[in-house]
Amino acid sequence: MTGLDEIKSLMAVGERPPMMALFDIDLDEVEHGRVVFSASPGRQSYNFMGIAHGGYAAILLDSACGVAANAAAPSPVNCVTLELKVAYHAPLTEEIGRVRAIGQVLSIGKRVAHTEAKLIDAQGKLYASATSTLLITARQ
Repeated sequence: MTGLDEIKSLMAVGERPPMMALFDIDLDEVEHGRVVFSASPGRQSYNFMGIAHGGYAAILLDSACGVAANAAAPSPVNCVTLELKVAYHAPLTEEIGRVRAIGQVLSIGKRVAHTEAKLIDAQGKLYASATSTLLITARQ
């Protein structure tokens, strides 16, 4: 079973990890080295300024980066984030509606993957982007 096979089998049965359930995140698309997550920034993600906390965007981008790497692996692996660099382009609010985190692999080796992701709305407006370095480890 490849990493992609594992992800597709989880999607087929509708299984979501607890973190995805907590933030109501859906995995909408997966192919070799590319994934698309979606979620709606609600008031539960707001900070004192009345916009979604930056960590909300980071959760979506980090998830997209890590799962894209797993989707490119020859077997299911753990993809541990070593570095995540996030750039914020516009504030997220509930009025925006559903956003998509699109992650893709830039390069992958036996131990390290480099990925990128962008967070966009239905019209393609960019809200945040990220690059990530991930340590690839075998499942125990």
